[in-house]
Amino acid sequence: MNLKRWIALGVAALLLVISIGVNTLSSMLSSDFTSIFEEMMATSNTASEYVVEDGSVSDRIAVLTVDGVIQDTGQATSLFATAGYNHQFFMDQLEMIKEDNSIKGVVLKVNSPGGGVVESAQIYDKIMEIKEERQIPIYVSMGAMAASGGYYISAPADKIFVNKETMTGSIGVIFSALNYGEFADKYGFDFITIKTGPYKDMGSATREMTEEERALFQEMANDSYETFVDVIEQGRGMSEAEVKKIADGRIMNGRQAVESGLADDYGYAEDVVAAIKTDLGIENAQVFEYGINQDFTSLFAMKASSLFGGSLETELMGQLLADYSAPRMMYLYGEM
Repeated sequence: MNLKRWIALGVAALLLVISIGVNTLSSMLSSDFTSIFEEMMATSNTASEYVVEDGSVSDRIAVLTVDGVIQDTGQATSLFATAGYNHQFFMDQLEMIKEDNSIKGVVLKVNSPGGGVVESAQIYDKIMEIKEERQIPIYVSMGAMAASGGYYISAPADKIFVNKETMTGSIGVIFSALNYGEFADKYGFDFITIKTGPYKDMGSATREMTEEERALFQEMANDSYETFVDVIEQGRGMSEAEVKKIADGRIMNGRQAVESGLADDYGYAEDVVAAIKTDLGIENAQVFEYGINQDFTSLFAMKASSLFGGSLETELMGQLLADYSAPRMMYLYGEM
């Protein structure tokens, strides 16, 4: 075969590759790209188990982690999502534990200032479900902070371990609503509200809250507070009077938590794992954690967030703008 034939074959092969590429790209562009990407994200965010300590696969200890504000942001489905607490993934982990008979105990690591009353209640209910249906112990290892909702989800544990420097407590409910009415008046903004009842816009950021509205919100906060107190009574075996003596929103350190009955002992996460093994008599248990598989789509999300997310100040401003119009009650130490 002469040189001209080889060149002709090469050109033909190149044209074939280009044609296939153009057709593929055209097909992608003409299809629903959003649904394709969502499918890629869904398949990438699957749970996997990562062995922390080798041991018996029939006697296993699951280690779960709540790190950050407990709230359902829907971040797992966002193209520009950043790493942090993933509420749905955490709930999925609890469900997997309930269905896995090889798991003989759970260590829950909590490093959180709390969060939404609904999300905290969801975690609490699922933990109680596991305790009732599986009859397995759950030990909590508190990190630097396990306050308010962070304590709420810890209360049903069989044992709670703290560090002396742990910040915990902050038992109570907080409700915050932004009011920029004066700012709007100063710069000539006029908000027009049409409503079907006197309280339809209660909590509005565009005007002062009335005393009647404040009383309604206070009643709601009081109801959530009583629920919080009940959770601690049941979980810690304390009386209502004992709980309310310290359930005034105060923050406390690990020593104060142990002395007040809110925690049992001191220890880091590895000490808690060792303790649950010893208490169950399964020193050879396998210890594992759940994780999300990260492939191209997850890595792209992190890079995109880094590229477009901007500075911390930008992220905080975005959070403020997203949250201001939806005031909510929180089991949270501090304010959002």
